[in-house]
Amino acid sequence: MNEKILVVNPGSTSTKIAIYDGEKEVFSETLRHNSEELQKLGKIADQKSYRKQLVADAVQKQGFELKDFAAISCRGGLVQQIPSGTYRVSDQLVQDSITGVSGQHASNLGALIGHELECESGVPAYIIDPPSVNELSERAKYSGHPLIERTCVFHALNQKAVARRYAAEVGKKYEDLRLLVCHMGGGISVGAHLNGQVVDTEDCVGGEGPFSPERTGSLPNNKLIDLCYSGEYTKIEMKQMTTRRGGILAYTGTNSVRKVIDDAAAGDQKMKSVLEAFYYQIAKEIGAMSMSLG
Repeated sequence: MNEKILVVNPGSTSTKIAIYDGEKEVFSETLRHNSEELQKLGKIADQKSYRKQLVADAVQKQGFELKDFAAISCRGGLVQQIPSGTYRVSDQLVQDSITGVSGQHASNLGALIGHELECESGVPAYIIDPPSVNELSERAKYSGHPLIERTCVFHALNQKAVARRYAAEVGKKYEDLRLLVCHMGGGISVGAHLNGQVVDTEDCVGGEGPFSPERTGSLPNNKLIDLCYSGEYTKIEMKQMTTRRGGILAYTGTNSVRKVIDDAAAGDQKMKSVLEAFYYQIAKEIGAMSMSLG
């Protein structure tokens, strides 16, 4: 039986690809992209053909043809709020990825590239556990005002994968466990996993949770509102401030946690203070999320 799978994981300045035969990794490569070249292409969705061709060329270079695969597994993007699972790339998923129903991010390219590859090869394309997975409990959906319902955009793919891996390691089913999972990368999210569902987590792109290398996380409402109406920033600038130019970058001038750690170890007191606050906020969020599991 053919168990060869092509995996496509688009990021902001790279596209990671891998080939698996069953559970065995046969090949993997990170295709680096020049950020200036990507900007020339326009919107994120406009990068589709450029990146798809790079993927196809890399696969062919390894001696494979697209038709050799049983499936194409792509990183899911910010589509509609949906339950966890594996989804066949459909016209609706493609449209949601183009418009960015839950936001614009390079991950939206996953379904678009997969769709293009499927059209060329006839091999079915799928996405798995996109960031817009929503399994929040009813009480977790309350925000504090009826005009705003809490949704979530978090690292569902990684959180679910790590939870399932842990379950396998301890010889139990993921659906039988109560877990707290913390993803720490360019963004940070903490999920309360109860019997196979993430019953509470943050919209880490929308501004919830601890600050991260580039995101502000939760902010004091009144002071944020004052900034919005100060006349000094546009709506776009405010969103960039909270999602791309906040957090560690805003405090230190770098988004490299490694540099902050090294500088703090070398005696830089400002870096040490920011690092301690960074750790503190993550730990506090884990503590708060533990209440979701009783």
